[in-house]
Amino acid sequence: MKYLLFSLNPIIRQTMESKRVKTAFILGAGLGTRLRPLTDHCPKPLLLIGNRPIITYAMDHLISFGIERFIVNTHHCAPVYEDVFPDRRWRRVPIIFRHEPVLLETAGGLKNIEDLLHNEEPVIIYNGDIITDIPLGPLFDKHAASGKETTLALRSRGPVLNVDVDGEGEICDMRHLLGCPGVRRCLFTGIYLVEYRFLKRLVPGRIESVVPVFVRMIEEQPGAVANVIIDDGNWSDIGTIEEYEAVRKIMANG
Repeated sequence: MKYLLFSLNPIIRQTMESKRVKTAFILGAGLGTRLRPLTDHCPKPLLLIGNRPIITYAMDHLISFGIERFIVNTHHCAPVYEDVFPDRRWRRVPIIFRHEPVLLETAGGLKNIEDLLHNEEPVIIYNGDIITDIPLGPLFDKHAASGKETTLALRSRGPVLNVDVDGEGEICDMRHLLGCPGVRRCLFTGIYLVEYRFLKRLVPGRIESVVPVFVRMIEEQPGAVANVIIDDGNWSDIGTIEEYEAVRKIMANG
């Protein structure tokens, strides 16, 4: 029996290695309407904070947790991405740009990169307009342990608490679409992990957010969408000019 277990170990290690998260999909296609006129000629994730594009903070955060490849969707002012990343790399990590002639939202954008993902490869999704240093280890650990299609990183505090969690710690509603308030409300950080099989739920070319997809999953099977609450670290959503200027000031002051 000992020999059998020992002989299986390389297979187990190989399986774990193949499931390790190596690819990040960073959402970079938004219009940034609330940040106009700053975004009239520049995608929101490429606005400068601390003399560098916002999206590079996400990239550095992901690199620190072992990500080896970025996929970035583009739409508004797409050529600017090529100007900022002419060699399609950041700190030697390759970047693949996938243009959306029609803005597809989060679910549509994710389905649009399905051909770029390796079969059975999990991928981490990361909003391109946030700056955060929250520890991602608990997210990776929870996702691996849950065996579910998707795991969301939540916070128990923040400006928009639109994820409802029940007494068992499971997500029971999002954006109050199901009328299930649960026992606490949390913030969705815009960072989450999905398995490759999750993409089979999405329709090619459909303009749709991932939130209604998550809600349908919860409605079909309570607890279908895993989560982990991460309150350590800082988190900022650069959604308005006021927030942009506030974060710029914080970064300028170290």
